[in-house]
Amino acid sequence: MAIQTVRLFGDPVLSTAASAVVDFDKELRTLVQDLTETMLNAPGAGLAAPQIGVGLRVFVWDVDEELGHLINPVLDLSDDKQEGDEGCLSFPGLLYNTSRALRVVAKGFNMFGDPVQIEGSELLARAIQHETDHLDGILFIDRLDTALRKEAMKAIREAEWFNENGPIIRVSPHAGLY
Repeated sequence: MAIQTVRLFGDPVLSTAASAVVDFDKELRTLVQDLTETMLNAPGAGLAAPQIGVGLRVFVWDVDEELGHLINPVLDLSDDKQEGDEGCLSFPGLLYNTSRALRVVAKGFNMFGDPVQIEGSELLARAIQHETDHLDGILFIDRLDTALRKEAMKAIREAEWFNENGPIIRVSPHAGLY
């Protein structure tokens, strides 16, 4: 078990859909433990496997002093909506008003392969939806309206952390030849 590095916006793993878990083995249990330790260390309310560079459909949460995890989630969302500030460990220091379903019923599996169902509202519902989005390659800024997303992108470009994990683009010394 170890604390892992959280991938930041710009890392391609964050915009790639994760694969379903098929092996409920010791390696998966270690992943759940690593995710939990990393989330608690950050600290955060949730963390998905792609955020530590693992393309599997696994996430953990820590909401109202309840730790949990879910594997291969399928969500049933309420029609009622909630608005509220939402942040992400992959976007350090940024919070934006994000619309989410007020309640969620999430079905999936625990780390041993047993079927589980989680029902949550408000913050737990928000965390489950946010982390499931990560598994689908969707970031919370993708859910913002156009004006707010533009504001978020400006803040991201100005953030100290933005180019830390981004690609280094080198200019060809032969640029004038083409």
